[in-house]
Amino acid sequence: MPTFSALKGEYARLWLSMTIRPEKRAAADSVARKILAGKDRYAAVEAATGVPWKVVGVIHAMECGLSFKGHLHNGDPLTARTKQVPKGRPTAGSPPFSWEESAIDAMRYDGLDKVDDWSPESIAFELEGYNGWGYRNYHPTVLSPYLWSYSTHYTKGKYVTDGHWDASAVSGQCGAMVLLARLDALAAAPPAPPKMDTTTKTVVATAAVSGTVAAVHWWDSIASFFTNLIGG
Repeated sequence: MPTFSALKGEYARLWLSMTIRPEKRAAADSVARKILAGKDRYAAVEAATGVPWKVVGVIHAMECGLSFKGHLHNGDPLTARTKQVPKGRPTAGSPPFSWEESAIDAMRYDGLDKVDDWSPESIAFELEGYNGWGYRNYHPTVLSPYLWSYSTHYTKGKYVTDGHWDASAVSGQCGAMVLLARLDALAAAPPAPPKMDTTTKTVVATAAVSGTVAAVHWWDSIASFFTNLIGG
């Protein structure tokens, strides 16, 4: 199994040189905004496990398509224990499970609650391990689309099913590191000014015109006063 110390430099270089493909930016932002909308639920998992809410949200996007009806482990329905690998999770409690209790179990099952370094390099290492080392071990010329899809680091080649490799297939899913980059950018962006409906715009415009008219009348009154004073 690869070690973080061996891969840290590679991840740092890839993170700093990552460029999102322009034609994919809107799609990546759409997913990132949905993750931001679910921040409160991800924060509850962070409070229980220490895994940053952003990482929980990104895993949710990658594994469940952001549906709150599936186990974070693999997307299986919350109405029963997981059927796919890892099978039989959570072991405690009885179905149906809440999304939060299953997500907490998923973080603990994969040992993410033991991680104390959440730098971009460490996140990349943990998420590649979460998805599996198949790309690195068997197709090292292809960077994992689980991390880098929608960026210039990835073009094609993917596992279309477990163990089935297709060199010409292209991932249609936004990569985890691209999502993290867009989450950081969107969270740091200043809020957009509120939009005004037609009625509000009319009121504002009317007020502006009224203020201008009032100012003209005021100046006319002052001018008339001095004219009469001089004339008188």
